[in-house]
Amino acid sequence: MSQPDFLAIDLFGIACDAGASRRGCTMGPDAMRIAGLADVLSGLGHAVTDHGDIAAAATPHTVWQLPERRQAAVLAMAAQSSQQAAAALGAGRLPVFIGGDHSLSIGTLSGVAQHCDATGKPLFVLWVDAHGDFNTPATSETGNIHGMPLALLCGEPDFGPEFSGPWRGTIDPRHVTVFGARSIDRPERQLLEDRGVEVIDMRRIDEMGVVALMREVLARVEAVGGHLHVSLDVDVIDPAIAPGAGTPVAGGLSFREAHLVMEMIHDSGTMGSLDLVELNPYLDNASMSARLLVDLTASLFGRQIMPRQSVRTGVDATVRGI
Repeated sequence: MSQPDFLAIDLFGIACDAGASRRGCTMGPDAMRIAGLADVLSGLGHAVTDHGDIAAAATPHTVWQLPERRQAAVLAMAAQSSQQAAAALGAGRLPVFIGGDHSLSIGTLSGVAQHCDATGKPLFVLWVDAHGDFNTPATSETGNIHGMPLALLCGEPDFGPEFSGPWRGTIDPRHVTVFGARSIDRPERQLLEDRGVEVIDMRRIDEMGVVALMREVLARVEAVGGHLHVSLDVDVIDPAIAPGAGTPVAGGLSFREAHLVMEMIHDSGTMGSLDLVELNPYLDNASMSARLLVDLTASLFGRQIMPRQSVRTGVDATVRGI
């Protein structure tokens, strides 16, 4: 699949932590801006427009006093971000959503799904995360919505009518790959297996390596000319090098493994939308995680050390930065 060398990118901040178990992700969008996200992407030749933060996504302190108010904040954010995702894609731009906890994907992926339905383009989701995020209100031990977005989007029936609306989209669970998992609850594991979600856990990555596994994932998208939505959770990376995660799990992707995944996605030319989630600057160490996420995003959008033979075309790729 071909993709322009230089893209029109829309950045949207989603300063919401109402779906998480710990506060602090509201600072994630500003931390990534300060770490130079827009400047790095512009330096690669892309046309970047930062639209600021989606207003409905802000999480007032009073929201945390009652679970129902936290849920209402997540759903208000979902309605706004779904609209923004669909509008950006409809205008031929690539939306990048900066979070914020992973409940934000309820809205972003809904908008992407609606766009893909309207254009007849198959939608695939690469959920790069230490967790499956396939719990439901009936199976979740914590009730935190950031552990439920994939289940909701894949149509699990345990969600009430308040989780529906004109903003809501759905995705085919057989087109979802969870990559880098190492913490999945027992009922969640059963649901993932029953629904046909591919889970590439760290055991498989240790045994087979990221190259062979990612080639299989990307080949399926390329074969049908699909749209790949990447949802990158900072906790997929080992917390020794990315401590700014609210739900850290030891044994994650290494620095080079994470970059290689991003580089392979770029080479495939399949990515059409992106979430960057769960960065909690309050827990970070000297902005290590924010800077790493910016670096990974740069690899995802074409930064290379040296020119290399394109896997898809056999033509030397262009150096877009170091």
